[in-house]
Amino acid sequence: MNDAKPSTVTLRPDLPRRLPDPPVATTTMRRPTTPTAPPPKPESSEGKRLIVGRDISLTGEITACDVLVVEGKVEASLADSRMVEIADSGIFKGKAEIDNAEIAGRYEGELTVRDRLFVRATGKVVGSVRYGRLEIECGGEIIGDVQVLPRAQSAPLSDAAPPAEAGLMTRSMAD
Repeated sequence: MNDAKPSTVTLRPDLPRRLPDPPVATTTMRRPTTPTAPPPKPESSEGKRLIVGRDISLTGEITACDVLVVEGKVEASLADSRMVEIADSGIFKGKAEIDNAEIAGRYEGELTVRDRLFVRATGKVVGSVRYGRLEIECGGEIIGDVQVLPRAQSAPLSDAAPPAEAGLMTRSMAD
């Protein structure tokens, strides 16, 4: 028979209490420096490319576009461009001065192609057409005023004939 009172123990730890962790801003964390996107391609292969997709309409002026791909509808003037590609679903209405064109859809208006105009079997060009070289697949159409550019306008400067003689002179093999 033990008459001892139960003892009460007060705990006093000798260690200081742990402070909460300071908040961490998630925007300041840095990710590894490995690139997630492929490096940009040189301008010579792609450059500035504009794609007008199916069921999209674009109206206005397009400048400094290396390649214009038309799958929808474009009503515009196109300048300072290298190439236009009109897909079989594409329609371009307006004016364009370019180096090369590939038409599988419909083009209406003024078209000046300094080098190669290629009209696919499904392509139709209506209007005023000037070109350096022309290629038309069976079934392709050109309707309107069609003229070949003088060699001085269509060829690089090093290959060009003098302007007064361009397109007017023929050469024999003996020359």
